[in-house]
Amino acid sequence: MTARITLPGRAEQLEITPPGWASEYLPPASRRVYAAAHVASADGGDLVDWDATLGFRDHLWAHGFAVAEAMDTAQRGMGLSWGLARELIASSAERAAARRAAGGYADIACGAGTDHLAADGGHPLPAIVDAYAAQLDFVQSTGANVILMASRALAAAARGPRDYLDVYGPLLKQASRPVILHWLGEAFDPALRGYWGGADFESAAVTVLDLIDQAGDKVDGIKLSVLDASKEVALRRRLPAGIRLYTGDDFGYAELIKGDEHGHSDALLGAFAAVTAPAAAALHALDAGDLAGYEAAIGPTVPLSRLIFEAPTYYYKAGVAFLAWLNGLQPRFSMLDGLERKRPAGHLVRVFELAAAAGALRDPDLAVSRMALFLREVR
Repeated sequence: MTARITLPGRAEQLEITPPGWASEYLPPASRRVYAAAHVASADGGDLVDWDATLGFRDHLWAHGFAVAEAMDTAQRGMGLSWGLARELIASSAERAAARRAAGGYADIACGAGTDHLAADGGHPLPAIVDAYAAQLDFVQSTGANVILMASRALAAAARGPRDYLDVYGPLLKQASRPVILHWLGEAFDPALRGYWGGADFESAAVTVLDLIDQAGDKVDGIKLSVLDASKEVALRRRLPAGIRLYTGDDFGYAELIKGDEHGHSDALLGAFAAVTAPAAAALHALDAGDLAGYEAAIGPTVPLSRLIFEAPTYYYKAGVAFLAWLNGLQPRFSMLDGLERKRPAGHLVRVFELAAAAGALRDPDLAVSRMALFLREVR
């Protein structure tokens, strides 16, 4: 049934019809896809709404997405302490194990980093290795796969490519299963400028390729989030056989996942936590060789994702949580440390409009009622 709402700046009411996506999808066979999940807050401070947060992981698994847990989408380093991250990782890994035991799908990989180190910098490389190793051990103890997150402490301490190799080398030897490396560009975190020891993309890529070459079978792939599709394609074509490029490009993922005659990207995206159902439908069509169906479903999500991730990009988590609230996946639009207030009302109104166009509002009546409530509260 069509729902209608009058939005600021629109002369005519916006009409929203049910998108018609399936309520569940099998995991895609032709691509490996992770959705990086956010955290719902109970009070806008540091209290997690665990029911909503873990329920959102169920939502992602039901649509065929593996969950990338305790990443930057979960406000790692922007409101989620390591203590809370430990609890989140353990709880999500336990939830995943229970789903699998019941015959369901529930792949999960969790971020291991160095964020329990003091933020004042000045940490020697051995201390950074030890910090990484402790988190790596913890993630492995839960049975989850590991994503070796980019480290602000390492970015501050490293003096060149050799320091990165000296830190990551021992960690990869410690890994019990292949890990996903994590290359997060400065648009997502300015403290990571110059990561991998290079002042430019090419020199940093050389370090990454050297590390992968030395790591043997300890690397599953690398998540690349630099918001430059041409650079991603260039790196993807240089990776050794069997090493995946997980796109983290929330602007250009549609074409990167579709790929070309030389290959394709897999995905690890915060965007897929915002556009879960249409993205799942698109991947289902891609599996079936239906490129027109893929493009019809995925295409309208791209303008929405570009808006959610517009500069300052690191506030994109607000858009993810806003859509989760509109879709009834959390009881309030509330984030850790009040991050929901970092995007202005006008931005979120536009998110609503583009979500309607993308078929990303699963229950139009609920979405309209919550949007009307939001508009009343911000007047």
